[in-house]
Amino acid sequence: MARRKSQSPTPASPRIAEQMADVDATSAAMPFNANKPLEYGYDNAHAPQEGEGVEPPSEAVGASTLSEVNASDKLGTRATSGEPVAVGPLDPVRTDASAQRMTTNQGVPVSDNQHSLKAGLRGPALLKDFVLREKITHFDHERIPERIVHARGSGAHGFFECYAPLTDLTRAAPFQAKGKVTPVFVRFSTVQGERGSKDTARDVRGFAVKFYTDEGNWDLVGNNIPVFFIQDAMKFPDLVHAVKPEPHNAMPQAASAHDTFWDFVSLMPESTHMLMWVMSDRGIPRSYRMMQGFGVHTFRLVNAQGEARLCKFHWTPKLGTHALAWEEAVKISGADPDYHRRDLWEAIEAGAYPEYELGVQVFTEDDAARYSFDILDATKLVPEELVPVQPIGRMVLNRNPDNFFAETEQVAFCTAHVVPGIDFTNDPLLAGRIHSYVDTQISRLGGPNFHEIPINAPIAPVHNNQRDGMHRQAIHRGRVSYEPNSLGGGCPFQAGAAGFVSFPEPVKQDELRGHPEKFAEHYNQAKLFFDSQTPEEQAHIVGAFRFELSKVTVPAVRARMLAGLVNVSRDLAAKVADGIGMELPDALPRAIARVPKAEVKSSPALSMTARPGEPGVRSRKFAILVADGVNGKTVEAVQRALLDAGAVPRLMGVRIGPCTTQAGDTLDADVSLENEPGVLFDGMIVPDGDDRMGELRKDARTLDYLKEQYRHCKALLVFGDGGTLLESAGIPATLPNGDEDPGLVVGNDARGAIRSYIEVAGRRHWERETDPPRV
Repeated sequence: MARRKSQSPTPASPRIAEQMADVDATSAAMPFNANKPLEYGYDNAHAPQEGEGVEPPSEAVGASTLSEVNASDKLGTRATSGEPVAVGPLDPVRTDASAQRMTTNQGVPVSDNQHSLKAGLRGPALLKDFVLREKITHFDHERIPERIVHARGSGAHGFFECYAPLTDLTRAAPFQAKGKVTPVFVRFSTVQGERGSKDTARDVRGFAVKFYTDEGNWDLVGNNIPVFFIQDAMKFPDLVHAVKPEPHNAMPQAASAHDTFWDFVSLMPESTHMLMWVMSDRGIPRSYRMMQGFGVHTFRLVNAQGEARLCKFHWTPKLGTHALAWEEAVKISGADPDYHRRDLWEAIEAGAYPEYELGVQVFTEDDAARYSFDILDATKLVPEELVPVQPIGRMVLNRNPDNFFAETEQVAFCTAHVVPGIDFTNDPLLAGRIHSYVDTQISRLGGPNFHEIPINAPIAPVHNNQRDGMHRQAIHRGRVSYEPNSLGGGCPFQAGAAGFVSFPEPVKQDELRGHPEKFAEHYNQAKLFFDSQTPEEQAHIVGAFRFELSKVTVPAVRARMLAGLVNVSRDLAAKVADGIGMELPDALPRAIARVPKAEVKSSPALSMTARPGEPGVRSRKFAILVADGVNGKTVEAVQRALLDAGAVPRLMGVRIGPCTTQAGDTLDADVSLENEPGVLFDGMIVPDGDDRMGELRKDARTLDYLKEQYRHCKALLVFGDGGTLLESAGIPATLPNGDEDPGLVVGNDARGAIRSYIEVAGRRHWERETDPPRV
């Protein structure tokens, strides 16, 4: 609606009288609520109108006080129209103490930060020591409640760039123009563990992206797995209670291998599909940089004409989707529990910015109605053979946080945070998340004003009549905090059709508790996932179930879980049963009488081998073994080639420090067999030298390193007499089937061998794996 300009005489009177006159003129310009008739009726509900507002005759109308013209170093000037607190770049809240003297929180210079105030050098500490009290009190309250789930996280800033306008599908701000850039903050996390737990637990990983769009914040709060354990938010507290440490002894930490979790999921067969993903290599990612992300739920894209399509969101890492070996993950958790956090941080610091492509699966309500599964069921995915993934943009993470607590820990993601053009569906799990995430942030961050914490604040203007509450940062100008109003010229006024308009899905149903019959099919997609894996990946799933169920102390729970696996794959269930010394039970009864026929029998896209990413070894980490007598030229050639390929080579010795090459030069080993276990590297190189193997051969850890590299299916490059180390470690030259091992490069021609090694070092060589391991 067009703004009306109010008119007011200019009386020869003090400023307070002028303000009163201007306020009266502004109020008089709205003799009645012209929009009130538009609040009623079906047609009006489908066409919300912009609110009525009046342009005041002077700035004094909106003032809280006429004394706002008086400025100081603390006060600054009056509030600027359209620029509320915390909105915009983080620069105003960044601080740097370089070359600054120490003060208290009140700005009082601190003369001595070493000693408390005492009555004499050996006398009692004095109660009036306000400097000590402030310091200790703040320290005592530095921590905030951790998240119940996703407590352990790592974050990074970056940007999203749109490939092409998607205006035919959505009016969402990030997708309105080719090349449009939207700032983002991303938080990766584990689900089960506490804030201080390990990174490499077998677990679901959170993949949450906050888009700071010019129409407000949009939080795409997803996981690295496209489905979930449960179908309804009513069961979420039960799931989390079951997977968390058992309440009687608070064990195990960050692990699902215990009775209560498997008791719960064995009684909830809809969890079977998710279990297949978590027990696969997806449950132990190599890196956050090599991990897919999914929105999990079905959302709506709504265009400017109000037309809607259903969609699923997919993040695909440029480096490919890769995993750790289970034994490797276990050892890494002891050697470096911050492995994923460190990997992300160091990659960004080094300029190897992680990049992901955002894709969408778009389909209609009619399409969804024909599927054998219900798209509102969060335990189901839409196979890519039915709906291909359409790439729509890329995300680059190019800046680490300045402060972990202020940014990564205080960031608040909420599924309820959407922008015009993105809307919800009736997914019953999503419905609960919309409520739960806001509620938990209020508790965790101390009140309803968590949106004013700088990392959570949008870059879009924020104007409403919400006031007060704990930790309020904004100082609102004026006396109006309600709507409709005339004293403030009707402002802030509703945006009408320019604002967020919920998609008008027609609803005519009984109020009841339950699920549609399609929700009752629990095994088709679990079978699809297992059948789509390579033999090596299937073997890893068997091993994961074997380990997890071997930790369950109640035989009846193990038997019930095995009975459920029979419905997925009898071969899978039989191998797991054999591995835990149990008879194979009959299949668990199904919840549906007539099993619908699945549209897709095998989906290669579900195997990580279909997602190798860009070729090469960029950002991978390699150990080059060195000792006195090593061939320095070989080391230099390998180091240079790896650096040129974008990799991170490290010189590893028996100890850190200098060693002498055969030419008499000095090399500095920056890591050692003691401080950097081999599981932290993506590959290992053994150069040649003059009888240099003596020192390394005497150290049993050298052979352990080589065995681990081989057993975890990583590429090895060995020169000259380094081959004797392979023999000592019992590493065979061929694969179990007798074929040549492509991941084992042995050669005297440095240039050719290095080139061959780089070609094969960017992937695992699972074909050498045996169960049990032969090395």
